[in-house]
Amino acid sequence: MAGGPRWDRRRVLRTGAAAFGGAGVGWSASAAVAASADPRAADGPTQVIGPSAGSETAPATGQHQPGITTPPQAHLALVGWDLSPGAGREELTRMMRLLSDDAARLAEGRPALADTEAELADHPARLSVTFGFGPRVLRELVPRDARPALDELPAFSRDQLEQRWSQTDVVAQICCDDPLTLAHARRMLLKDARPFTHLRWVQHGFRNARGTVPEGSTMRNLMGQIDGTVNPSEAEPDFGSLVWTDESHPAGASFAGGTFLVMRRIRMQLDRWDRVDRLGREAVIGRRLDNGAPLTGAREFDEPDLQATDRFGFPVIDPASHVARARSSDPTQRFLRRVYNYTEPAPERSTGEDSGLVFLAFAADPVRQFVPVQQRLDDLDRLNEWVTTIGSAVYAVPPAPAEGAYLGQALLEGADDAGLP
Repeated sequence: MAGGPRWDRRRVLRTGAAAFGGAGVGWSASAAVAASADPRAADGPTQVIGPSAGSETAPATGQHQPGITTPPQAHLALVGWDLSPGAGREELTRMMRLLSDDAARLAEGRPALADTEAELADHPARLSVTFGFGPRVLRELVPRDARPALDELPAFSRDQLEQRWSQTDVVAQICCDDPLTLAHARRMLLKDARPFTHLRWVQHGFRNARGTVPEGSTMRNLMGQIDGTVNPSEAEPDFGSLVWTDESHPAGASFAGGTFLVMRRIRMQLDRWDRVDRLGREAVIGRRLDNGAPLTGAREFDEPDLQATDRFGFPVIDPASHVARARSSDPTQRFLRRVYNYTEPAPERSTGEDSGLVFLAFAADPVRQFVPVQQRLDDLDRLNEWVTTIGSAVYAVPPAPAEGAYLGQALLEGADDAGLP
């Protein structure tokens, strides 16, 4: 047949199909006939017209790491490592050289070095990897002249923290629109980090699949509420000071363009939430369920009027509602939220699932910006009856590396290394 491959006994034997016996030969013969009958088979897969979402890459962000202002992708894998006993700055440096190269290649749709499943890297689907260092790494492995000030978050009375979701030495926030690409990137990073670390946890999260809702829509959490309406926008004049550090930071130029990441794993009591009617749910939050508008407004981004009262003189928005307690007259008490839902099997629970939020927040100063807000919610918030924080951590997120450098190099190779490993 003109244009198709010629299949004779010698060629079949060369393919190794005959090694599987009669059944193998029969399958190969059928495949050969199909290949000969369809001229497209000789030319490879049918050509797809136009670019696919899988070919998209996360846009470059200059001196900042990707995955912070990047529009949130559909899937999250948050990986927390502890350095192995005896590992010091030299081991951390070697690891970050490897992981930085892995992340850069995979985000471009190229396989990592020694990638044994190279084809799984072909579709980056806006993959981004964001790295951060925990307080112990900063105290013990970063020279004093380059060290950002970072302490663990204070204790909050309502937290019920579990050790398995606690602070780690290093974190990688891996985000992607395709779960297969995400799984491959996670596996590559885990393999290359294995000689230097102990894996503490992997937290998976999800938002709406790409294309399900209009671009730029505020996500909904598993309680049905629109979650993240008050996020600051890059168009706002104070966005930079809320999110990024500059050379006035104590760490100076080595951390300029960096930020800090707060992680809170928040478990939802959805079985109990199911018993609350619609009006009760809206009163607890202070917003409407249908479009996220405050109870005193009509649209999602309307400003809540905390002084408004109904015809009986009662506040329209309960002063103990989540909206009222989270807000502040201090404009510095704001931060960039990047929130993902999670659901994991939990046969021991009545619902059969453990569900909630992987709450991620980026701030130039978490003590000044995040802690006061969380303290108010800890003191009083009607939502506390249905949510519990079970994991908490904070990380310094270095700026993006210069061309040819690795992530964190400006911190780990500071000038003043006296007394450090």
